Amino acid sequence: MKFINSLIGAFSNDLAIDLGTATTLVYVKGKGIVANEPSVVAI
Repeated sequence: MKFINSLIGAFSNDLAIDLGTATTLVYVKGKGIVANEPSVVAI
């Protein structure tokens, strides 16, 4: 359990993912937006 908590903690303050309606953004602390891709929905 300690390993999982440390793994989750390593990303919790450094990474953000925005699943928007038109685009998906990935932000990394210190680097800014590293991915800005169109969102795709399949039914």
